[in-house]
Amino acid sequence: MLKKFLLFIATSLMAASFAFAQVDVNKADQAALDGVRGIGPAMSKRILDERQKGGSFKDWDDLQKRVKGIKEKSANKLSANGLTVNGKSRQGASGQPAKGGKSAQADDKAETVRK
Repeated sequence: MLKKFLLFIATSLMAASFAFAQVDVNKADQAALDGVRGIGPAMSKRILDERQKGGSFKDWDDLQKRVKGIKEKSANKLSANGLTVNGKSRQGASGQPAKGGKSAQADDKAETVRK
């Protein structure tokens, strides 16, 4: 019984680490990009097309300028969900994955109300 419990715990921890794996926009294929919450097939195709046309992205600003649909707010969410550019997360992005449908600002307001 104890062995089964320990195996379950170990498996759960490994699965959790895969769920929050970092995906570098300059190295990822379409499947890896689609795995980042907030990137669908259309956006991953735009990213790959732009990367093929203009080369690797230098930084987050370069990614935002070159890929339609990635603005500051979405860049912060994508970074919080594990997307990196050259292995770096976006400055100003929270370190936690985005919650379904709630913005960070809404979370801040809810926290203020609770206090």
